[in-house]
Amino acid sequence: MIGTVLCYVLLPAARLLQALRDAFFTYRKNVLLAKSPSTQIEGVFAATRGRSVPEEQEALLQQWLEEGAGNLPASESVPTVRKVSVTLTSDWLEGSELLMTSLSDLNTSPELTQCADQQHLELNALASSELQDHAVAELARLPSEETVTVAGSAPWAAVVPQTDHQTAGYAGISVEVLNDDPAVLAWSLSCDAEAVPPVLPAQPIQEAVPFYPVSSEVPYHEILWRDWEDLSVQPCVLEQVSENAPLFEFRVMSYNILAQDLVEQGLDLYVHCHPDILNWNYRLPNLLQEIQHWDPDVLCLQEVQENHYWEQLEPTFKEMGFACFYKRRTGTKTDGCAVCYKRNRFQLISLSPIEYFRPGLDILNRDNVGLVLLLQPVLPEGLDLNAVSPLCVANTHVLFNPRRGDIKLAQVALLLAEIDKIARTTEGSYYPVILCGDLNSVPDSPLYKFIRNGELSYHGMPAWKVSGQEDFSQQLYSRKLLAPLWPSSLGVTDKCQYVTLCKPKKPGRREYSRDFLLQFRFCDAACERPPQLVLLEGVTDAKPDRPAHWPKPAAMVKDPDPQPFVPRCSGVIQHGLNLTSVYSHFLPQRGRPEVTTMPMGLGATVDYIFYSAEPVENKAGRRLYKDGALKLLGRLSLLSEDVLLMANGLPNPFCSSDHLCLLASFGLEISSLRES
Repeated sequence: MIGTVLCYVLLPAARLLQALRDAFFTYRKNVLLAKSPSTQIEGVFAATRGRSVPEEQEALLQQWLEEGAGNLPASESVPTVRKVSVTLTSDWLEGSELLMTSLSDLNTSPELTQCADQQHLELNALASSELQDHAVAELARLPSEETVTVAGSAPWAAVVPQTDHQTAGYAGISVEVLNDDPAVLAWSLSCDAEAVPPVLPAQPIQEAVPFYPVSSEVPYHEILWRDWEDLSVQPCVLEQVSENAPLFEFRVMSYNILAQDLVEQGLDLYVHCHPDILNWNYRLPNLLQEIQHWDPDVLCLQEVQENHYWEQLEPTFKEMGFACFYKRRTGTKTDGCAVCYKRNRFQLISLSPIEYFRPGLDILNRDNVGLVLLLQPVLPEGLDLNAVSPLCVANTHVLFNPRRGDIKLAQVALLLAEIDKIARTTEGSYYPVILCGDLNSVPDSPLYKFIRNGELSYHGMPAWKVSGQEDFSQQLYSRKLLAPLWPSSLGVTDKCQYVTLCKPKKPGRREYSRDFLLQFRFCDAACERPPQLVLLEGVTDAKPDRPAHWPKPAAMVKDPDPQPFVPRCSGVIQHGLNLTSVYSHFLPQRGRPEVTTMPMGLGATVDYIFYSAEPVENKAGRRLYKDGALKLLGRLSLLSEDVLLMANGLPNPFCSSDHLCLLASFGLEISSLRES
């Protein structure tokens, strides 16, 4: 038993360690071949952990040395070499921290390659002249078991074999050298004088994610440059916005900022990142600087860790002029959603936090949450607040699980019912609505179409298909959505409205409870034979008798809260909010789709800003819209997958979340000025 366990555990670990050692050996050999004389290369790579190089590698190395020496200019002839007997410790590589570097350290940029080439030169610069003389003297006293070629004229005192004590120091220096990203290095240097929490441990590389290194000549901000798209100059907008229709302009940002607890629980998702850029002390200033730069008036955040919110984010946002509201996920989750708005731009009318977890309902058994606010825009002095319509802002983070589209659909329906309650006017219409959040669904998925088109026929649909995140069509058995999607006890109709707010077609018709109806089972009226009933002997000629154990009603019990009767549709859900997306989800200038996140190197759009518009017509099942009272004036462009790959994905030293922020500018009509 023990031998089997050791075989299955230690053997793969040993193979992984051997593969990493060979990969690192080949990597450094190629680097030094391109930038160093052949004798220096031979001097470094002959020292392979205290044993000779295999014959095939030795022959290949000799071939590379000959080609490299042949390509050298005449002025750079190979210097005279001498043989020195060296015995190396076997811990030279295994004891160092190089094996634990992240994928970004192995897929290095040219600048990082130069650092790897000059590790020994860095050691030589750090050592004093006495230490160099001592190292040469130690070389002369070593036994002549293996030979290492060392250039006599080159400053290669760093090739001196390391003792255990020296190896530990060397490993520490090499890790510092590899942190050569300008952003990471600047942060590391600024933190040297103060206590910094330890960085997250890098994970062993098991499945390499094919990210591309960033060229050191191109800064991150140039690769990840995002343009501001001014939509107010488009003809369709100019026709609706004239000099006689002034607007209350404001900006809305939606941002999944990646909770630190989720980072530490899923480190295997971030093997491409250097551990330093995953540190919260590095990420927090980046996130705050990005929010402060774009200066939104309404800020909707997802994955906000509770302790970070109360201790750091809320105090900072209040200093920036925001009023903040937070809702933590239910259960044991430590993150949640937050909505903040500028106090000098809006006033709070109502706040409604919403929990999707409902005990006893399998369709709503997850801990996701949302927030719905009704805000009143603040106008300049002298103007009545009623001159501009209130604004309903909703923020949510829907379940991630790609297989449980039924839960996602029920969560969105519950959110839309809450929006319907908050945004509904006394006349039955709706205030303008802005819906932000991470919906964990891709564009043109059934869930996306339901929000945008206002209707979805779901009966018989595979649950995985609702969000469109992954394709599980090859599975023999998959969960299917059946009607009704949620029970009537939830109190939400198939039109995503609370039953208490619905207006039934027949006002006098009510739905009574079971206990109320049971008391009429053996009442006098129920035991009388109707006159028009056909008389059948032994069937309709006998009067039913009250059972002996059936208690006689002392008095008629009234149903305390009869509900209006609202029939459920068969497999179809609807809503009447008329929402459309700020983004088109496609970049025409690049011919590629937009992405808002990039898990494991695969770009996808799961974050959205929807807003109220006026429907125009339906074409091939797709509803078209035009701006109504709420007008879209501009948006911050998104990026494509290939651009993010150039920056080594998300997060990176420039973007400190695994999502991109969404930003849009809106305008609300000021009705009184337009009429005057």
